[in-house]
Amino acid sequence: MDLKSGYPFWAVKNGLLHAFPPLDDDRRCDVAVIGGGITGALIADALHAAGHDVAVLERRDIGWGSTCASTALIQYEIDTPMAELAARYGEDAAALAYRACAEAVEMIGARARALGDVGYAPMRSLYLASRTRDVDTLASEYRLRRRHGLPVARCDAKTLQARYGLHAPAALVTRCAAGLDPYRMTYRLLERLQRRGGAVFDRTTVRRIAPHGRGVLLDILGGGSVHARHVVIAAGYETQSWLPMRIARNRSTYACVSDPLEPAQLGTLRDCMLWETARPYLYLRTTPDRRVLVGGGDDAIDVPALRDARVPRKVARLLRHVAELAPGLSLVPAFAWAGTFAETGDGLPFFDAHPTLGPRVLVAMAYGGNGITYAALGAELLQARIERRRHRLDALFGFARLSR
Repeated sequence: MDLKSGYPFWAVKNGLLHAFPPLDDDRRCDVAVIGGGITGALIADALHAAGHDVAVLERRDIGWGSTCASTALIQYEIDTPMAELAARYGEDAAALAYRACAEAVEMIGARARALGDVGYAPMRSLYLASRTRDVDTLASEYRLRRRHGLPVARCDAKTLQARYGLHAPAALVTRCAAGLDPYRMTYRLLERLQRRGGAVFDRTTVRRIAPHGRGVLLDILGGGSVHARHVVIAAGYETQSWLPMRIARNRSTYACVSDPLEPAQLGTLRDCMLWETARPYLYLRTTPDRRVLVGGGDDAIDVPALRDARVPRKVARLLRHVAELAPGLSLVPAFAWAGTFAETGDGLPFFDAHPTLGPRVLVAMAYGGNGITYAALGAELLQARIERRRHRLDALFGFARLSR
């Protein structure tokens, strides 16, 4: 599957950070994780820390799928507004999803600080009203979040202009957000896993998944096999190829990163991320070396050949939008790229047993704009499944909700 176009910033910035071997023999483990991106790395790290013998299998180089194209906005806010989730699943379920994501932001911060060199930085998230008619919607969202104890404040147009230099009718502001380098964090997690006795293999393609009474057999293309008690399919947007039905829609999304700016140019935006009520929305965040990452311009479908051709035009449109929103920012793109982006109908992820391969084969689909936040929660949820414990998010993040 062709997952990206152009020159994703993280891959260019970091290069290949560590060489992992391909699997060339037979191996046994407690849990085999298929997928060596940020989702697989977070899940493998959590399982190994809990005492499980883990092997990670990635068919490309580590982090070379969607992870290196991610803009890595870490926030508790879900693409689906809390009020919309409440209308669909009830207010308690919506509050549970949002509060869990807020906890996950803190969990990710703790892991990033323990790893050190992963570009982690706490940030403020500004959720901007794209149109005047969205101001009342934001006010309702604010009241609902406050009622459930979520960290949020309101900002009117005058304050947005004076404090941030932004032209928007209103915004919700929270400090429960962060940015990081997802590619680097993936490598650091898996390097640590390897040092601590776990196994990591790249350039290793799983050809067949065969569950049996006491475990799962994985056939590896080119020879070799893995015998595991459980398997987690955490192959990003390619995970859907293992499912009997399609439950998420693939889009193309576009991004660029600027040359470094002077501190005075960034001003109070130096530790901010922005996103909008419009769908699809523009999103923006800064990096520790004072660059600005900009993304959006999503296409309704993902066609790699069209995506490749559209990168320059889409990036130009994104930068025009930024100029309207933040006239004080003058951005010159250093690198531009595009990639596959998948979202579910309700904006929530899926972490559950595979619907046809049985309880020993688990699926991790951390889809949506805050996929890394979801991945941290999925690591907890799947660990509970493997250890035969219930988890508070089982029903909300499982396949059962498709029948509601």
